[in-house]
Order: sequence, then C-alpha cells, then structure tokens
Amino acid sequence: MSKLSSFVWSIADQLRGPFQQHEYGSVILPMTILRRLDAILEPHKEVIAGLIEGVDSEMRRASDVRKATGLRFYNSSKFTLKALLADPDGLEANLTEYVSSFSAAIDVFDRFKFTEVIADLAEKNRLFIVVERFAQVDLHPDVLSNSDMGDLFEDLIRRFAEASNATAGDHFTPRDAVRLVVDLLFAEDGAGLVDKGVIRTVYDPTAGTGGMLSLAEEHLRGQNPDARLRLYGQEINPQSYAICKSDLLAKGQDPDNIKLGDTLADDKFPGRTFDYCLSNPPYGVEWKAAEKAVKDEHKLGFSGRFGPGLPGVGDGQLLFLLHLASKMRPRGEGGGRVGVVMNGSPLFNGGAGSGQSEIRRWLLENDLVEAIVALPNDMFFNTGISTYVWVLDNTKADERRGKVQLVDASKRSDKMRKSLGSKRVEIGDGHRQDIVASYDAFETSDTSKIFDSEDFGYWTITVERPLRLNYACTPERLERVREESKLKAVDRARLVEVLATFGEDVYRNQEEFAGLVGKHLGSNGVTLTLPQRRALWLALGERDETADEVRDSKGNPEPDTKLRDTENIPFGWNGTTKTADADGTARDVIDAYFDAEVRPHVPDAWIDHTKTKVGYEIPFTRHFYTYVPPRPLEEIDADLNKVIAEIMELLQEVEA
Repeated sequence: MSKLSSFVWSIADQLRGPFQQHEYGSVILPMTILRRLDAILEPHKEVIAGLIEGVDSEMRRASDVRKATGLRFYNSSKFTLKALLADPDGLEANLTEYVSSFSAAIDVFDRFKFTEVIADLAEKNRLFIVVERFAQVDLHPDVLSNSDMGDLFEDLIRRFAEASNATAGDHFTPRDAVRLVVDLLFAEDGAGLVDKGVIRTVYDPTAGTGGMLSLAEEHLRGQNPDARLRLYGQEINPQSYAICKSDLLAKGQDPDNIKLGDTLADDKFPGRTFDYCLSNPPYGVEWKAAEKAVKDEHKLGFSGRFGPGLPGVGDGQLLFLLHLASKMRPRGEGGGRVGVVMNGSPLFNGGAGSGQSEIRRWLLENDLVEAIVALPNDMFFNTGISTYVWVLDNTKADERRGKVQLVDASKRSDKMRKSLGSKRVEIGDGHRQDIVASYDAFETSDTSKIFDSEDFGYWTITVERPLRLNYACTPERLERVREESKLKAVDRARLVEVLATFGEDVYRNQEEFAGLVGKHLGSNGVTLTLPQRRALWLALGERDETADEVRDSKGNPEPDTKLRDTENIPFGWNGTTKTADADGTARDVIDAYFDAEVRPHVPDAWIDHTKTKVGYEIPFTRHFYTYVPPRPLEEIDADLNKVIAEIMELLQEVEA
C-alpha cells in the first residue's frame, strides 16, 4: 500500500514546473479513479461492446451489462487506458472521448472538470507521460481490494492537502477511528448479521470519500459474505463526492444512492430510514448557509428533523446528530443504530433551556443515547482536540434501557512512528478490541461508568435577593436625575431645582422618603406619573445592605438584578426522585435544596420559580476524574534545595 501510494504520488513529480502544488490533486485524483474503473472494465470490454452494439436505450444498456457482468456502469468507447497510448498525437481527443463515453452513472469526472484538465495537460506537454505512468498501475480489485483502494484515495488526499496547506481532515476520517465506530455500531447486532439472505442498509450523511461506508461494508461482509448490503451517502464537496461515488460503483453499489448536496439544507433521502447510520460531521463549522432551511424545518416541530431545538449557528454538530436520529429505522420496523464522531462541545455546551440542552434532553428522555466513548487526543489529521463516539439505539437491549454507558478510551492508543498532520496516535487492533470489550461487558470499572439517563438532567433555578437602597438629594444624585432618559418628558431642570431644596439627609426606607419627597414636589407644583416616580427613586437611590427592602405596589420585595444568581440542582439530589417534573415533586426537591444549600447563607433570598429551567449536560471528564494529591512540601523543598545547590556550583565555576 505504501509503495503504491508513493508510486502514484511520484507521478505528480511529472507535473512539477508547469503545475503548482495545489493543482496536483485535480490531475492525480481523477486519473486514479479513471485507472480503477478502466481496470475493472478491461476484462469485460468485448462482452460489453457486444451487449451495447445497436442498443440506443441507456436503461437497456445498463440493465444488460449488469446482468452479464455484475457491473453498474460501462464505457461505450473502443479504448482502454493502455490502448490510448498507441496514438500519441490523438491522445487528447481520444482520452476526452473515452472519459465522455462512460454510462450516465459515471458523473464523477464532471466534478473534477476533467476535460479541462486533459486540455491543460496536453497544452503543457504532460498528458502522454501521465497516462503512460497510470497505465502501468494495476488497480483491479483482485490486485487492490476495495478497502486498500479507499486507503489509497485517502493517503493521496492527505498528501495533496499537506502540499497545498489545505485541511485533509475535512474530507475523511482516519481508518482506525472508523473501524472503532463500525465495530461499536454493529456490536449489538452480531446474531442478526449472520442470518442467510439478511438485508442491511447503511447511511452516511457526511460521506466524504466514502471511507466509513466502505469499512462498514467490509465489516458486514466479513460476518456474512451472503448479506445483501445497500450503501447510501450524501456529500457536500464535489470532489469528495466524485471519489465516494466511483469507489462504491466499483463495489457494485447503486450509484443513485450517493447524492451531492448540503445535508442540513437539503436532505436527499427525505422520509428514508436505515438500519445503520454513521458520520463524522465537521467540528465547529457554521451552518449559516443552511440557516433558513433549517429554521423553516424547525418550525414544523417534531414532524421535521430539527424539532427538539437548534444549536448556535457557529456549530452544526448537534444538527447532524438530530438528522441521524431521524434516519434510524423505527422501532416497529426493527430499529436502527447510529455511530457518530464529534468533539466535546455537544456534551455540555449551552445552558438549561438552550437549543443544545434541549437536543440533549430530547435524546436522553427518549432513551436514544446508548454509549459515549472518549477517543485519544491527537487522533485526527487536522485537530488534536478531544473527540467522542456517540452510539444511539432506539431498540436497546433490556439491560441497557434507561441507561447510558460512558467509556474512557482516551489512553488506549499507540504512538505513531511518524506523525501525519495533527495525527500522532492510532488505535491498533488490540486496543480496539479492548474498547469494544468494555462496551460489550456493560459493567462499571475505572474506564466504564453506567448512568441512568436522568443522571444528566438538572434544574437551573434563579435566586433573587431584595433590592436595598438608601436615598438622598445630594448634588451627585441630582446630576443622575438630570441625565435620566426615562424622565425626558419632565422639565428636568425644574425638577432638579425643586429637589435641591429638599435637603441632603439620607433615608433608608423608600416609603418614608417617597412620601416626604412627593409632598415636597407637589407643594412646588411638580407632578410625576407612577413610572416617572419609579425612575426618580432609582436615580436618587444607592445600594445599601443596611437599608430596608424596596417593595413594589403589592408589597412584595423587588429583586436586585445585580445580586441575581443561579444554581444548578441535579436530578436525584440527596436521594430524591430523578425527574424533570413528575407529580409536582420537582418543586418540592427544588425548595428542599434551597432550604439546605442556599438559605443558610443568604436568609433574605428567594426563588423565582417562573424562571426555573430544565437542562441536560454530559460532563464526561468529571466522571473519570481521579484526584492526585500534591507532592509533600518536604519533597518539593528538597528538590528546590538540590537545584539551588547545582546553580551555586555553576556560579562558583564561572567566578573561578
């Protein structure tokens, strides 16, 4: 594999000079696809020619070719890549004709604008040598398996991305991470996969180059060679789409099952559900381009994909998670499973009542989250941040119902001999088997924790404290009255003039002060409305913990917004029922928590129950935190003394 990749990459050396490094991929990638398809078609060339001769119907041709050869595509040209070399002078025209003669299922070369690439190669006198070198590579599936072909594509993309300072990780997921996701995804369906004639559908809404779909197929074929598999995918990047489609075509998959487009804005499989869904959506990428379509679908409520809530426009990962949940085969039809890789933000970003929290709430309260596995850092080509595999299942095994398993696999990796971008570690077969074994065991250990779904829920309560103000008509406060915008309808100059004659005594009770000032204003011909009076008291008041509480017209204490605080109360606090609000018990739990944890410290505080919100978060790291006590002071002092002694010796040598 390494030698083959190096050989294909070496062809790029022939482009050096006339082409810039960032242009290499537009030549090498479509040529690699062309050579793969050419190698697959070559043994069937004569048979296909006989089948399509005199047949004008595209549908009829495709049907006859598929019945005779098992292929879902064909080429009506007389050429092969090797045969093209026999006519160097006509190479440009003949290669263009050859590429244009593929059946309608092959639209991948249009995505690379390959006819323009051919013309550019010919103009720069590089076409013959590139075709000649590719004709020497045997990419037939009997020589290079589908899995290895996927590895080749991804290695080439990585190399070209590095050469042009692009982001390779935007196009594909490392194979070791994909294999873990696939193993976890199929772990609960082992028995069903060996049944004779079993049919399974697999879907990836961010298909990239098709790596996840390819490895899912490889896994299923390994368990049951007779299984009937149908792969589906959607990809937004045209070139990645082209590679994915050509790869799946070579495997005999239906090309119509691979779609080009923005999954969030335009689901190309509306109403379709699948046995298995897997994805590695982009991290921290805005969904602004799809914002209108997403918000319109959100307004449809739970009849759309995004009914539970919307995350911030800066990160669309949770939207993809909702999309995947909507694509799970319903429980009544056998159910579906999801495996998706995301970074840490979907676990906890967004407070109670936010779109992110409401999405987590919907997933957990509907018992869809089965497990979350923490991957090692430095696993991906373009980021070293923490990543996690979420496993969703809408038909959990009995022992898993109402439960969520967290598995810490962050230390289960091997350091790579050579880094690939940000990827410095990999999950080998042994570590992958250990991780899946921890998942299968469904037991509590140092690296596996079992929780009730409700354990991740909490209430956010708003704690209010009374507003306490003292009042006085000092020059400084009168200046605030002069600038108070809420008093603009009043003759503020006259108002200040009258107040200046009231005196500068300090009052710590609003009712007393308001009564006296009101009389003073009235006797001087100044009248104010109730809102204006309130604005005046606030302008003349200053916070004073020794003052009496400010009360509203109903006699209730007014809250001080600057002292307002919130508290998070976990479901099940102090052994209480784990519930959002069943039979009114939530209010009792909240009041009990407040009496025990808040009131002893701030006796005058109260809860504004109208602002209480339910939230859900999954503080993964907290559950696996292990306290490490600091080193004894004596040990630290000894080390410091040792270092000081070494420094003194060095100084003495310098002075000598």
